[in-house]
Amino acid sequence: MAEVLLFHHVLGQTEGFHAFAGELRAAGHVVHTPDLFDGATFATIEEGARFAGEIGFDVLGERGARAAEGLPDGLVHAGISSGVMTAQRLAQTRPGARGAVLLEACLPAGQLGGWPAGVPVQVHGMSEDPFFAGEGDLDAARALVAEARDGELFVYPGDQHLFTDRSLPSSDPAAAALVTERVLAFLARVG
Repeated sequence: MAEVLLFHHVLGQTEGFHAFAGELRAAGHVVHTPDLFDGATFATIEEGARFAGEIGFDVLGERGARAAEGLPDGLVHAGISSGVMTAQRLAQTRPGARGAVLLEACLPAGQLGGWPAGVPVQVHGMSEDPFFAGEGDLDAARALVAEARDGELFVYPGDQHLFTDRSLPSSDPAAAALVTERVLAFLARVG
């Protein structure tokens, strides 16, 4: 059993986000899902990004760090899209990380001081996603997996962003199911 700190994407805590967390819980994992948007949800990436920008990405990062306070060492830090910023930062800077799951985004590891030795990582994204592939996250993921001693990168055919959120029109149910299967295998291994 793993203990996971899961951060939502820029649309907030959607039904699909909660469904994914529920699947991890159903497999026996403890999953914490802090709401960095205080209950706000959005219909479009643009609306969510505007809201996040108004709050400030530094403030959102601070909220994520506060969510980790009081939780034990040995967490798997996970995030979806914009939630990856907080999850990856915690995986790289908070002592005792057991692993990281980065869905649909990835930062250059060097931006946060390099990937910590002994922390496994799993990254998922679509090959033609304009955000993941088009904005450099895929390249960052390749470099991160090469740097990490225990890293996996899974690239799915398609051009959708937020394909893992089954409540959204961008969902790819077959790819999302495969992501869930692979994440559960990762959690079983590191837990």
